[in-house]
Amino acid sequence: MRTTRFLSSLILAGSIVALSVTGASAAPKKDFKVGWSIYVGWMPWGYAADTGIVKKWADKYGITIEVKQFNDYVESINQYTAGGYDAVTITNMDALSIPAAGGVDTTAVVMGDFSNGNDAVILKNKTDLAAIKGQNVNLVEFSVSHYLLARALETKGLSEKDIKVVNTSDADLAAAYKTPDVTAVVTWNPIVSEILSAPDAKKVFDSSQIPGEIMDLMVANTQVVKDNPNFAKALVGIWYETITKMQAAGAEGKAAKEAMAKASGTDLAGFDSQLASTKLFDKAADAEAFTKSATIGTTMDRVRKFLFEKDLLGKGAKSADAVGIELADKTVLGDKSNVKLRFDASYMDMAAQGKL
Repeated sequence: MRTTRFLSSLILAGSIVALSVTGASAAPKKDFKVGWSIYVGWMPWGYAADTGIVKKWADKYGITIEVKQFNDYVESINQYTAGGYDAVTITNMDALSIPAAGGVDTTAVVMGDFSNGNDAVILKNKTDLAAIKGQNVNLVEFSVSHYLLARALETKGLSEKDIKVVNTSDADLAAAYKTPDVTAVVTWNPIVSEILSAPDAKKVFDSSQIPGEIMDLMVANTQVVKDNPNFAKALVGIWYETITKMQAAGAEGKAAKEAMAKASGTDLAGFDSQLASTKLFDKAADAEAFTKSATIGTTMDRVRKFLFEKDLLGKGAKSADAVGIELADKTVLGDKSNVKLRFDASYMDMAAQGKL
């Protein structure tokens, strides 16, 4: 799951950054490794590997690309941060808090989607978010669920001081909700759908109310991209060819989505339901426009401040400016001498213009 991320990940990231930096200085190479984990917006990567699309684009550029599925999202990020993988699927928040804060210069090459209802705050027998005040709230601490809660509380003039966060594994959340003591949860699909099947479960806030803030990306090591631009071109080519197949009318699109649904542990109806609450960027021009929009800067400013408050911007971070974030127009949020996360629309622009 994309948001199962704990503080220990940061500790590991910090301890292995030296390895990744050393590896990042390598000369141009031919063999690349990509990690991904199960989430509706990332299923196309597994499908592309299984159906030969990855090989097609790798062959076009005279390289090889190994695409590996991780059952543990955290492990995929740790492997990338350690330099064992050249690219990985990740959320914008985790990209900043783990590899970037750990010192690994990272570039968002593909803006895949943003959560548009997949993440939600659910209360038991209460229909007004304000009723969350004074409650224990079960969620995966320091994940995008935690961020969603913070944003939700803001809308009611509340803060975390008004509730108590109870760190709960994503694997346990659905079962925990069924117990009498658990009255508020924040989680993501498909867990949201499972919990909402209970008659007393009421969704009081979801990510569609903060559109564009929980982004799902394919990121790559910045030095690897600089030394091997064809790798980034291949990643973008793979993504848009796969999305085109997935969105195709008739049997082709249905077969692609059925394969992705099965791989993610659901059926076509369940997969379509998750897609409905995901803003999937199926056209390169739309992804490019979003990446270049003011939304990115506004969101990442909120995200970095949230992470700083939680002490998740690395050891010794004295402010939210500790880690520089380069936006698509090359302006920088934070420390310009320590830019470690970059939003690059150039490869999506190539795709939009048919120049891959």
